[in-house]
Amino acid sequence: MKKVILLLFLPFSIFAQKFSSAEISRFKQQAQRVNIIRDNWGIPHIYGKSDADAVFGLLYAQCEDDFKRVEMNYIEKLGRISELKGESELYNDLQIRLLIDTTEAKADYQKAAPWLKKLLNAYADGINYYLHTHPSVKPAILTRFQPWYPLLWTDGSIGAISTADLSIADLKNFYSGSLVSAVAIPKLSDHQTGSNGFAFSPKITASGNAILYINPHVTFYFRPEVQVVSEEGLNAYGAVTWGQMFVYQGFNPYCGWMHTSSNVDVADVYAEKIIKKQDKYFYEYEGVLKPVSEKKITISYLSGNELKQKTFTTYATHHGPIMAKRDDKWLSLKSYNRSVVSLIQSWKRTKAKGFEEYKQVMALKANTSNNTVFADNKGNIAYWHGNYIPKRDNQYNWAKPVDGSIAATEWKGLHAVDETVHLYNPVNGWLQNCNSTPFSVAGLNSPKRENYPSYMAPDGENFRGVNAVRVLDREKKYTIDKVIEAGYDTYLSAFEILIPALIKTFERDVKPNDSLYNQLKAPIDVLKKWDYHSSETSVATTLAVEWAQKLSPVIQRLYIDQGETDQVENTKRFAANATVAQLMSPLVTVINDLTKKFATWEIAWGEINRFQRLNGDLQAKYNDNEPSVPVGFASALWGSLPSYNSRYYQGTNKRYGVGGNSFICAVEFGKKIKAKSLLAGGESGDPTSKHFNDQLLMYTKGKFKDVLFYKEDVLKNAEKTYHPGE
Repeated sequence: MKKVILLLFLPFSIFAQKFSSAEISRFKQQAQRVNIIRDNWGIPHIYGKSDADAVFGLLYAQCEDDFKRVEMNYIEKLGRISELKGESELYNDLQIRLLIDTTEAKADYQKAAPWLKKLLNAYADGINYYLHTHPSVKPAILTRFQPWYPLLWTDGSIGAISTADLSIADLKNFYSGSLVSAVAIPKLSDHQTGSNGFAFSPKITASGNAILYINPHVTFYFRPEVQVVSEEGLNAYGAVTWGQMFVYQGFNPYCGWMHTSSNVDVADVYAEKIIKKQDKYFYEYEGVLKPVSEKKITISYLSGNELKQKTFTTYATHHGPIMAKRDDKWLSLKSYNRSVVSLIQSWKRTKAKGFEEYKQVMALKANTSNNTVFADNKGNIAYWHGNYIPKRDNQYNWAKPVDGSIAATEWKGLHAVDETVHLYNPVNGWLQNCNSTPFSVAGLNSPKRENYPSYMAPDGENFRGVNAVRVLDREKKYTIDKVIEAGYDTYLSAFEILIPALIKTFERDVKPNDSLYNQLKAPIDVLKKWDYHSSETSVATTLAVEWAQKLSPVIQRLYIDQGETDQVENTKRFAANATVAQLMSPLVTVINDLTKKFATWEIAWGEINRFQRLNGDLQAKYNDNEPSVPVGFASALWGSLPSYNSRYYQGTNKRYGVGGNSFICAVEFGKKIKAKSLLAGGESGDPTSKHFNDQLLMYTKGKFKDVLFYKEDVLKNAEKTYHPGE
């Protein structure tokens, strides 16, 4: 094992990589071709002569708002987290190194088309110019950004890496030889990610224009709000993931796009037949032995005050890297976790001039992690379930490892877009997806499951999807405000199944002479009167959410694989078969816990469900003694359309939000764009900025601000106008 001494206490300038005078001159010249106008919410509107100039300004502005998040996203994609957090992150880094090859990214950059290379250069120059002009900013690792970095992360999704069902534990078992529990790390209870996307056609809007509702559910402060404009036709507004050069979820003058996370099968596991001969490994394929390829990967990790290194000898077949061993078989992973085509698609969608051009962009078939909800200024609305979908033999269950020794299990190209699950301009006039099945995307007018291979849409129904179908079918004259109102429906549809089961069992099986009866009679009465809507003042919401989190984990599983039962059916089964103990004991625990903390169980939801933003740290800290505000929203897990995921922390009696609604926007595509938006907290990651928390109270109430899309409106509300570096 090699060691590299890390001199932690020397001046930063010793480590900082200086930029040459030629580079600095280039930075300054490009900066003069860029204007950044910060509006009265701190939102940056970036105007560049060329697309590359706009990208330069976009990255510079992102760094102004939160450089540490820009840097951390690329430290992660470079597989270098261990250099900051130590040996515990080794196998997370190894997974990244196996799936995202920096050598391939560099090669893609070298052979990129001239227009793309200009954008990539501008990306790096924008960040590097920020570092040059802000010498007090001390990067954790990356003192110079490279133009090939965007080719490590070509999709803006928070969950862009797909490993099928292979876990970090699997990887560690194989490459360390130390047996650990080979299961995926479970998500925190009541802490699910996801997104909602809605589209409304002119036939059900008051103005006769299409409307799009953009509602990603991600970790707080994962994406800022931006506008990026150039004289080459770029004019995109929306959410950009920190450190990326394209608007991920947003709109331009012609159309808008909203991505929801997809469970379409885009990565497969192959069980390989391995034979060892004279210290070399071979795998069987169609009766022939082929050599297993080997690659050494060296990862540095922090140990005390020094960096150490660990070198792994990794293996791969033609399917992909070996990621695990189960039942004495090596498992390889075939995936598509980064590609230059994906980055091109991410960029080109932002410049699409309507439905036909957007379909051409979709035909690139390189978007691996997203569904798409779409609307345009011609009145079209559309939905695509996934995009990059390999063709496979449908006789196999692709959610399980398949035989890697036969050609029958090979992918057979990609499905054409029109072969995938999609829907254009349904007669009901609305579309929805809430990380749920595409077979309820337009209610009764949805695509039919039997028309598609099972691997194409394994996603099940969830309670957000149930609620969305119910809510969206009510209104026939939608406005932006009515769309926002629909998106903020707080009905918790899971409880229309769970609470009646609880009440029925209590009334049938708990007798008045039972001590349990006296303890639970009053809480049951509160739940009996509840309308299943969450709110700040609702005691029933507190009881229901705290209780449901203690029920069977099966009802909390949102993402399912081919052939598995979905959340809604699992909840119905649980409610129909649960015993008295399964239903009553968790409620007793809730009553006792609340009483112990607050001297009463009658606690309104807003009293314990709080929003607090104390500092801009990557890992937020929460404190009951510091200011916070009540939030009436609950987790989307239970069916709430506005998502607010909160949890307890060590030393807190109250729950604090960590994710859910982040950038939210409703946009109407008329002769002029009309839009309203909202951010969690504010645009800036700097706690000394007035834009750190200036949207906080609005966020907790669902009160939106007007989007300033046109330059004349931006100028009227300008707070600061400058070139990068000024």
